[in-house]
Amino acid sequence: MSGLLTFTVHRKKPELVSPAKPTPRELKLLSDIDDQEGLRFHIPTIFFYRHNPTAYSDPVAVIRRALAETLVYYYPFAGRLQEGQNRKLAVDCTGEGVLFIEADADVTLVEFEEKDALKPPFPCFEELLFDVEGSSEMLNTPLMLMQVTRLKCGGFIFAVRINHVMSDAAGLKLFLKTMCEFVRGYHAPTVAPVWERHLLNARVPVRVTHMHREYDEMPAIGTESGGSWDNLVGRSFFFGHDEMFAIRRLLAPNLVNSSTNMEMLTSFLWRYRTVALQPDPDKEMRLIFIVNARSKLKNSPLPLGYYGNAFAFPVAIATTRELTKKPLEFALRLGRPSFSSDRAYLVSDVRIFADIDFGIWGKPVYGGIGTAGVQDFPGASFYVSTEKRNGEIGIIVPVCLPEKAMQMFVEELEGVFNGQ
Repeated sequence: MSGLLTFTVHRKKPELVSPAKPTPRELKLLSDIDDQEGLRFHIPTIFFYRHNPTAYSDPVAVIRRALAETLVYYYPFAGRLQEGQNRKLAVDCTGEGVLFIEADADVTLVEFEEKDALKPPFPCFEELLFDVEGSSEMLNTPLMLMQVTRLKCGGFIFAVRINHVMSDAAGLKLFLKTMCEFVRGYHAPTVAPVWERHLLNARVPVRVTHMHREYDEMPAIGTESGGSWDNLVGRSFFFGHDEMFAIRRLLAPNLVNSSTNMEMLTSFLWRYRTVALQPDPDKEMRLIFIVNARSKLKNSPLPLGYYGNAFAFPVAIATTRELTKKPLEFALRLGRPSFSSDRAYLVSDVRIFADIDFGIWGKPVYGGIGTAGVQDFPGASFYVSTEKRNGEIGIIVPVCLPEKAMQMFVEELEGVFNGQ
């Protein structure tokens, strides 16, 4: 079981990888979406690749070279953040480079697998993406950290952490897909990166057209029947054909036919997470679903290669009593769904990372978040595509809850899946 797995990682000294060719020296302003307070942190992702016996190349050397070539086109990532008037962020395109770590671990990929699937939180994650001292600061530090760790089975782990103000998941995917193209022998990106951050700046003067309750001021997190939020437990849950069938049985046929799997799964998790937490019956519970706005800006669509943050935080709100006492369809009908983080459940679909294909090593066995929850937002889940060894396709959902609440959450889910 990976939760009990221990191993040793031997890392070489972190190095700076700079663009393979000279790049422009300029100052680039971030958008008003990019530099909001809630995105001022570094967000990690991790990818596992199986051994390919026909691959004679060293993944470390191949990925390091592809990174340098990619930075020629995405050269702002090789710069450093500065803060100007009114805390406005800008990138000083210095070309200094991003942090890169070469490593080896005395462990095989199979040892990470639980019940034929890779599931976060991964053991020794901090060794697979080492937090170089000072690198997680916001200003005047590298905007990206990468670590490639060879495994003794011949596979490898590719981990990357970015300053979130630079890109969202879709923007990071553009960067990584370009790296994949260079690994496969391309000489330029098939989709050219676009900066154009001014496209997502607020109007002048600012005009607010509707309320944004996701940014409501909320009291600090306290304790509930589910337990103290100082004693958190992370677990992942697999949702395949059988699990989704059990969820559909809780809904009327017309709702099943008019809803997506993601909508049904999200409303299900929100409801049973609330049951497990046992908050005050009148407490407002929030669901925040990250929505990629790229295809939804009809009046001024963003260019295809836009790699900045381009998402919104639509929020659904219900009291504990409504959410737990009414049937599942109540949660589903509430909408398709710092932003206020007090007991909010934030969900982000990062299944787009499933096709980060480094050529001879193919697609990742797992590509997504490495832990349950992120930074100061423990109540966050990320949907990750996965395939079991038996070929079953499904979704892995990492969840972080207080220990007592996690026990109840597991019991509630087992009750649904066992037909109770």
